[in-house]
Amino acid sequence: MELMIVKDGDALAFPSDAKTANTRIRKRNRLTVVGVIGELLITGGVLVLLFLGWQLWLNDVIVGNQQNSNALVLSESWSKGYPTTPAPALRPDPGLPPASTAPTHAVQFGSLIIPRFGADYRRPIAEGVGTEDVLRVGVGHYPGTQMPGEVGNVALAAHRTTWGAPFADIANLKVGDSIYIETAAGWFRYVFRSLQYVPPTGVEVLAPVPASESASPTDRILTMTSCNPKFSAAERFIAYSVYDTWYPRAGGPPPQISSQFGAKGVG
Repeated sequence: MELMIVKDGDALAFPSDAKTANTRIRKRNRLTVVGVIGELLITGGVLVLLFLGWQLWLNDVIVGNQQNSNALVLSESWSKGYPTTPAPALRPDPGLPPASTAPTHAVQFGSLIIPRFGADYRRPIAEGVGTEDVLRVGVGHYPGTQMPGEVGNVALAAHRTTWGAPFADIANLKVGDSIYIETAAGWFRYVFRSLQYVPPTGVEVLAPVPASESASPTDRILTMTSCNPKFSAAERFIAYSVYDTWYPRAGGPPPQISSQFGAKGVG
């Protein structure tokens, strides 16, 4: 059926469903807008996922490799006899590890080497546990805790995610695993023994005798701390190791990690 409108003697015909046609056009326009918004949301989601992939994986790989390189440069400087701070002091008994004094804040004084984390894994250790000036460049040493090889508790901290994630695989440690701390004096070997989960307020794990703040230390302990679970700070993951022996720099690195130091066994 058509509607007839007469204008100047001419008949103009309009389809009776013109209103329906206009409605369909408006619906198509709305669908187009919805489609554009949907595509933008999908694109935004993809970009967010790419950013997270960069931040939580690729960036960790890049930063981790840089930290490895920095630790190697530090080792080479020790092997070439360049001055370091602080200088280690050998004890009268050659069977005892050398003593050393903690450096000033953010100064790198050692490297952490853990074969369980990879054949080329090493990370620099610096004094302090500040997120921006220490933990972003490697592993931090809790101020006030012992230095490597000393009686008491050497306490270290590092991230499990972001900033190179030095402790990403801390939960994979097995009883008996070797953990080495390299300094200007040589290499201190610790052996992993146990793990523990504590709340963020559980600072007693940093005591000279972990969890026994009033006790006098007799053992040499290494305590490594990090957040747990990953991507959360709900609690702390604590890994305990005990001192085993030390390797003077003059004698070259421990056989287990000598491949990291070239054919001559030095940096």
